Amino acid sequence: MFTNKFAGMTCGVLLAVTAVLLVSGCSINVKKEKNGNDKQVEISTPVGGIHVSKDAEASDTGLPVYPGARAKEKTDGQGDTNANVNISSFGFGLKVVVLKYETDDAPDKVVAYYKDQLKKYGDVLVCRTSNFDIDTDLKNGDENSHELTCKGGSGVNVELKVGNKENQHIVAVQPEGKGSEFSLVYLRTHGKEAEI
Repeated sequence: MFTNKFAGMTCGVLLAVTAVLLVSGCSINVKKEKNGNDKQVEISTPVGGIHVSKDAEASDTGLPVYPGARAKEKTDGQGDTNANVNISSFGFGLKVVVLKYETDDAPDKVVAYYKDQLKKYGDVLVCRTSNFDIDTDLKNGDENSHELTCKGGSGVNVELKVGNKENQHIVAVQPEGKGSEFSLVYLRTHGKEAEI
């Protein structure tokens, strides 16, 4: 599933960055939910910071929520359904916002709605896939190309992408029972080594 793959990638990046930041001295602030789980973690150092939160709004992705959609509830064995991650340091930055929803409407209706919503950011790339994948690898293919591409080419899931590898809006839609499950994703990187 997209968010589980994203969570694994994010954890790897966070661990590497955290190790470097911890060596240089830092402050850590953790806010808890009522049930004791971490809700927000902030790490600040002289060379940068990390902010990880479950608090994310659709407006953080630059997209509206599909009419009538419901926030996807976390189930056992799955990671959190929302994430708002910001990493900043000298010369590098990463922002990723992910929100997951469900609706009783068919995937085709959700795809049509978001194709129209994404047009304000540029030409919409439509990808069919069996696994969701954020396209950030500048080393894969033409290193000078920052254009988004489709990986794979078949499957029942649809990814709508707009922007470039450093600034992306993505809507990932998949069938779920008689309805659909979809994720709204915003990803922005900057800096000389802006590769995940």
